[in-house]
Amino acid sequence: MNETKDVATPEKKAVAEAKDQDRAIRPAVDIFEDDTGLTLHADMPGVSKDRLNLQIDNDSLSIDGEIDIPTPAGMEAVYVDVRYSRYQRSFSLSRELDTDNIEAILHDGLLILRIPKRAEHKPRKIEIRTA
Repeated sequence: MNETKDVATPEKKAVAEAKDQDRAIRPAVDIFEDDTGLTLHADMPGVSKDRLNLQIDNDSLSIDGEIDIPTPAGMEAVYVDVRYSRYQRSFSLSRELDTDNIEAILHDGLLILRIPKRAEHKPRKIEIRTA
């Protein structure tokens, strides 16, 4: 009888670790629209301002954040419920949005983005004159 065993070589371990590093949590997101723009709420508990990265590239918004799990000095975590320590999500944005004027607030693990509409896409009242 021939038995084959899968031996974890250093190369296989490195590939497995790289795949784990590429994995991320998709944060839960709520998006609200009104006449003046969009408001996006993303749940990102454990992410601090300095570990949050927001980027606009053409019409794409990327949200990337690293969870900071504090460990007391001289101790090592033996078990952690958080499997991945990174949040990542991307969105395609409409060209009617003014990406130069996005406002971002991070408060207690909730990221709030306000993306206004461009002036030419906002509703406006038309003045009526009499002749």
